[in-house]
Amino acid sequence: MKIFFALLLAFTAMGSYAQQPITGNVTDTDGEPVIGASVAWKNSTLGTTTNPDGQFELKPLKGNKELVVSFIGYESVTLEVNSKTELPLAIKLKPGIELKEVQVTARKQGLIQSRAGILNSQTITSTELLRAACCNLGESFETNPSVDVTYSDAATGARQIKLLGLSGTYVQMLTENIPNFRGAASPYGLGYIPGPWMQSIQVSKGTSSVKNGYEAVTGQINVEYKKPQNSDIFSANLYGNSMGRFEANADASVLLNKELSTMVFAHYENETTERDDNHDGFNDSPTMEQYNLQNRWEYHHGNYIFHAGIKGLHEKRGSGQMFDMANPYRIGINTDRVELFSKNAYILNPEKKSSIALILSGSIHNQDSYFGKKLYDVNQQNGYASLLYETDLGKKHNLSTGLSFNYDSYDQNYRLTHNSDQAKTADFIKEAVPGAYAQYTFSPNEKWTLMAGLRGDYSSEYGFFVTPRAHIKYNMNEYVNLRASAGKGYRTPHVLAENNYLLASSRDINIARNLNQEEAWNVGASASFYLPIAGKTLNVNTEYYYTDFVKQVVADMDTNPHVVSFYNLDGKSYAKNFQIETSYPFFRGFTLTAAYRITDVKSTYNGVLKEKPLTGKYKGLLTASYQTPLRIWQFDATLQLNGGGRMPSPYTNEDGTLSWSERYQGFPQLNAQVTRFFRSGSIYLGAENLTNFTQKHPIIDAANPYGGNFDSTMIWGPVQHGSRFYVGVRFNLPRNI
Repeated sequence: MKIFFALLLAFTAMGSYAQQPITGNVTDTDGEPVIGASVAWKNSTLGTTTNPDGQFELKPLKGNKELVVSFIGYESVTLEVNSKTELPLAIKLKPGIELKEVQVTARKQGLIQSRAGILNSQTITSTELLRAACCNLGESFETNPSVDVTYSDAATGARQIKLLGLSGTYVQMLTENIPNFRGAASPYGLGYIPGPWMQSIQVSKGTSSVKNGYEAVTGQINVEYKKPQNSDIFSANLYGNSMGRFEANADASVLLNKELSTMVFAHYENETTERDDNHDGFNDSPTMEQYNLQNRWEYHHGNYIFHAGIKGLHEKRGSGQMFDMANPYRIGINTDRVELFSKNAYILNPEKKSSIALILSGSIHNQDSYFGKKLYDVNQQNGYASLLYETDLGKKHNLSTGLSFNYDSYDQNYRLTHNSDQAKTADFIKEAVPGAYAQYTFSPNEKWTLMAGLRGDYSSEYGFFVTPRAHIKYNMNEYVNLRASAGKGYRTPHVLAENNYLLASSRDINIARNLNQEEAWNVGASASFYLPIAGKTLNVNTEYYYTDFVKQVVADMDTNPHVVSFYNLDGKSYAKNFQIETSYPFFRGFTLTAAYRITDVKSTYNGVLKEKPLTGKYKGLLTASYQTPLRIWQFDATLQLNGGGRMPSPYTNEDGTLSWSERYQGFPQLNAQVTRFFRSGSIYLGAENLTNFTQKHPIIDAANPYGGNFDSTMIWGPVQHGSRFYVGVRFNLPRNI
């Protein structure tokens, strides 16, 4: 009888094990996730690949206990998995293959084009981020052909991302897949995430999943921070450049036990040297001091997962006239920001991938600013909640559904003129948006994947609206992947909060009443080719996207050169974007990437369809990287060819000349960096703008900032004169697991 019960228990355990999926995390010897690693049962076709966090989930295979994990340039690992194996698996891959006393190592991938996902997306890994100074999120795209980061204003240093030819307000910004940096945070938010804090950046183009909301018009950019479980015990980064900028970063992680871990991040930035290399009397770039802290916690117990964090930032930036005078024109922007988030997830049925998750986040953004005698103070509060449920409905069907709620409030006090006797205007705006979504994915075979999503939301300002989105992917064979997408995106405009840098200029700001909620369709298609040539893979990606606005708030700087007017679109507005990108590892350690993009963006201004001003017609990029076989030295260079475009309509000066040219010409930019690696860190030396191209007079009528012609928004190129050199030191104390 005892033997019978022992056998019964054994078979029960085996049955339980057979139903439980095999989960794990694949990292390299530095603790960084290995993205796209192959995980498969030995001598079978059943396998999967790791996601951007290095994680995988694989169904058991009856009679097979050996799991093979492999990735190009790393030694393969074979593991025996049975009912006693503790999950999730922690797998480390060693780079290279030892040949007697010589070790040949391969490079980690820096920019990874998604092969498995249905979205047209790329992952910028920490390896890619190390190829440039990458002091913050805004400086993380120097080697990326898809994303542009441009200055919006020469006086304040406000910057914006451009994706598919449109400004960053049409790109949904996410951190840890939670919507972030909206409204008042958008002009300067690219400087709020230090580069050394980031584990990876995911860029998806075109319409996206309905899970994260309705706001993505041209795509999503998601930042993943370092995680305690796979980070170094301690790491630090010191940086300084020839313009007087200094940065210090540090992070430390502690594994309190197998289930609980925590991590602390610290950042300090100081750029207090004022420079006037073009002798116009204005500081070439704003001075800035920033303190930035973050603490995050992770807890894993059985099927329950909990993540939480808090982040605080204090930033002071200043600019304006540099010489002493009775009434100098000065700019000051002081920001205090707090963010909190928590994620709770519970796996209901591992076999069916059934799970439920609750995401909560909130932020308080307080900004007090002055532009001469103009004033703009805002306190923005945001609260976000999302309840998600996901499950497989069989081997070919997956359903994801959920509820969401977003709340925004803007407590604004402002004065839009230099008349200090004029009282400030008080304005309070709030919007609450509850919503629900359902998304269905159908995978009839290995070649086809179809995904359709629909969400409905109710805005307290604009009423009920529906967001449909659809994606399709076809794997023609192992060398060609085809994707297509179509869907809608919506956005609530907050003119002053998102464009407060315009107060630095003398232009009057006219805002029409009853501005519409912005609404646009985005359709696109892409083809990815993975072609084996001479034992290596040539990667080619081509894509075309078309964004068509149904409703839009137009920023008109053409009708009156002394005014910027915001009003509802009356006519057409669209953006067309075609890009081709290719990369090839010509020899061991060396990779060359080339890309070319054509952009056509037009909108109707005062009844006339025109090119969108200050938007380049094309961009070319050539980036090369070489790492020596023993990973001692690395050499990186990036050449950008930025196309010309149209300027806003100029006015005529008293002498008959135009205030500025009607068009601007294209220009090149060359950046380079050399890195020397050591066992526990590296030293890097680099230079930006080696071509020494600078927009000579970015500020119009800089000598008369209180006059009617002063304008700092006519910016299309670099504003800091000359090449900029920098040096940095990285140190890390790895965790030996």
